[in-house]
Amino acid sequence: MRVVVTGVAGRLGRMVATELVQRGHQVLGIDRRAWERAPQGVEMFQVDIRKRPAEDVFRTRRPDAVVHMATVSHFESSAEERYRINLKGTQRVFDHCHRYGVSRCVFVGRHTYYGAAPDSPLYHTEHDPPEAISTFPELADLVASDLYAGSALWRYPEVTTCVLRMCYTLGPSHHGTLAQFLRGPRVPTVLGFDPLYQFIHEQDAACAITAALCEGLRGVYNVSGPQPVPLSLLIQATGRSNWRIPEPAFHAMLGKFSLPKLPVGATNHVKYPVVVDSSMFAEATGFVHSYDEVETMEAFGWAE
Repeated sequence: MRVVVTGVAGRLGRMVATELVQRGHQVLGIDRRAWERAPQGVEMFQVDIRKRPAEDVFRTRRPDAVVHMATVSHFESSAEERYRINLKGTQRVFDHCHRYGVSRCVFVGRHTYYGAAPDSPLYHTEHDPPEAISTFPELADLVASDLYAGSALWRYPEVTTCVLRMCYTLGPSHHGTLAQFLRGPRVPTVLGFDPLYQFIHEQDAACAITAALCEGLRGVYNVSGPQPVPLSLLIQATGRSNWRIPEPAFHAMLGKFSLPKLPVGATNHVKYPVVVDSSMFAEATGFVHSYDEVETMEAFGWAE
């Protein structure tokens, strides 16, 4: 297949592109960032997915499939900019798929869509609602992107659409939301809380995304790796120091003493777990993670 991968210059995007090439597919990479020395089999287009040059890639190259990964969750960008990139970019991708005859599209979303709350179920299934809209308002643009991608299932029925709600990725690249939380020598936790954290090795994540595309999955699927572990164990196993902070002082201390800076809504994600049931994805693809929880944590901790 000829596959467009948006956000291809990101760490996970590069892994997905490499996995696709190894399976014999041709990759058309779209990203505002450059990927110098991209491997043979990856043709790069350094363009914004929302702009006309990106549409020209679809119009002239007529891809068979798309893996859409060009969304951002870093909070250094303004809310307006995240909205334009995440929601508007996703809208453009599906418009191009419809207009130019793309047969498959995989949207890579996040399990944080479900939100973290004291009354959340132990395991979220694909039928659970997007509680992150109320518990973590800064994720509203990502939730909206997920919902828009899901609407393509009936909006553009000719496109086999798959929405993946991927748990945190972790690995030697030190890239991703969880990696940013753990990046410093000290990791803040809320005194009295020790939630389960669920993650998947970044290479397993790339394999899962590729499997969803190659199997032609249609629908919404949770994706996870090994069993979740308590946050305290995750901090210890990755060689960090656990700073237990009373909740009234928690947000005030963030960004100081080498602690990461987090938006206010992220506090719930440090207090309560977001764990998904990915059995439906495993049954549909036969996917089995290659790295267990210990190997994944060690891969992150050793890659300093």
